[in-house]
Amino acid sequence: MAKNLFRKTVLITGASSGIGRSTAFEFARTAPNDLKLVLTARRVDRLHQISEDIKKEIGEGVRVCVKQLDVSKPEEVKGLVEDLPEEFRDIDILVNNAGFMSGVEQAPGIPQEVMNDVWATNVIGVINMTQAILALFKKREDGGRGDIIMLGSIAGREPYVGGSVYCSSKAAIRAFTDALRKELINTRIRVMSVDPGQVYTEFNLIRYRGDQSKVDALYAGCDPLTPDDVAEVIVFATSRRENVVVADTLLFPSHQASATHIHRRL
Repeated sequence: MAKNLFRKTVLITGASSGIGRSTAFEFARTAPNDLKLVLTARRVDRLHQISEDIKKEIGEGVRVCVKQLDVSKPEEVKGLVEDLPEEFRDIDILVNNAGFMSGVEQAPGIPQEVMNDVWATNVIGVINMTQAILALFKKREDGGRGDIIMLGSIAGREPYVGGSVYCSSKAAIRAFTDALRKELINTRIRVMSVDPGQVYTEFNLIRYRGDQSKVDALYAGCDPLTPDDVAEVIVFATSRRENVVVADTLLFPSHQASATHIHRRL
């Protein structure tokens, strides 16, 4: 794995917490010699702390560039690469991790701002990020080379009550991913999707608008995946031999069999 990641540059969106943060550490631990990480998120103070923590744990073999970025703003995405230090511009791996959801309202009571924000981040933001980095990938020999990881969700495969906006945004990216993989078949560009089931992150605290009691009820009697579990799959997929495409991965904790089939050990 370390050999296949040697001298690679990895860009991770939404890297300030949860799966994005864990993915940064997993790459650094897996390839601690001559790896470059570009960590992006809105909360840049957290990124600086992650950068310091990686340096303390791994040493000088992993260089980290921190960049504030809101993927829901097209102008920020468009200028991202050219604003990076030159040594970090040659991206090899894009991890489209940034995502957003707020509330569990059902139609016709879904707030307009929630629809706008979810789709601006989860759909338009992901597509814009992909296009920005794909332009770099396609300049390389053999029609292009590089890895694109889409952080999906079981929600994109199986919609559930109270998740119509979020589920539809993830389903849209699943369709985009499948089409993109076919469009790039004559290149060495790998397009891979990692779809977790129940994961314990602060994502649900945001979704329930800071109501910790609702988050606790959601996870009651469950042993969910951790961000590290998902990060390990992401790094595994991108560290395969170039001709191996781990195209589509679905992972659950053992108490879950689908988006709505969950056994609670109360």
